[in-house]
Amino acid sequence: MAHELNLSRGQPAILRNLPLDTDEIQQARVDLAACLRMAARLGLEEGICNHFSAVVPGHPDLFLVNRLGWAFQEATASSLLICDFEGNVIVGDGVPEATAFFIHGRLHKMSPRVGAAFHTHMPNATALSMVEGAPFVWAGQTALKFYGRVAVDENYNGLALDEREGDRIAAVLGGKDILFMKNHGVMVCAPNIAEAFDDLYYLERAAEVQLKAMSTGRRLLPVTDEIAEQAARQMRQGDPESARLHLESIKRVLDRQAPEYRS
Repeated sequence: MAHELNLSRGQPAILRNLPLDTDEIQQARVDLAACLRMAARLGLEEGICNHFSAVVPGHPDLFLVNRLGWAFQEATASSLLICDFEGNVIVGDGVPEATAFFIHGRLHKMSPRVGAAFHTHMPNATALSMVEGAPFVWAGQTALKFYGRVAVDENYNGLALDEREGDRIAAVLGGKDILFMKNHGVMVCAPNIAEAFDDLYYLERAAEVQLKAMSTGRRLLPVTDEIAEQAARQMRQGDPESARLHLESIKRVLDRQAPEYRS
């Protein structure tokens, strides 16, 4: 299922005098590795095929991404690659998975507001991408976190193995944060790593409880648009700090149980 991409290597001249080993970049590496590790523990990944990316602090034209062939549970801060949008692996051993490059590289290039982009085939959210109609019916409080923030890609075109498909996906996302990719999976986009993981986690929980409710065969009871908008607004006010605390808790757990993620 994973596809290798033939990327070139090296540091374009414009980058050679810019540091790529700052404390801020190292922290981003640690944070992204922590998210990959916890996503594995929660069953949010699929084999070696899913990918998380984040813009490199201080370098808006570079992004961190997990490498081809490594499961999420193997991720470490040093195993993450730094790539540019032109197909160069700037720092790191290995290459990204092909669809990771074409989806994430094009997304970060076309949407500078996206500081982190997490793509998974996590089971419950992916299940909602496989049924007709809108993914959410706005009947559960957790789902309301995403009210007004969801786009749906209705046109599955197979694997994203060229820039044109990556550009199309980025265009469908538009100004939204969550992309349900019909017949495929989901993409979660956020200003930073902490908010991306927080949304990823709660998106899957919201999908899980909706599927459980749907399985009863009884009619779901959506809230009104007015209440949904109010609840979403209330959640957004506290989301950045809640996401930061969520990530800090993840790192405390991993520091006790799998501290090698920092290496």
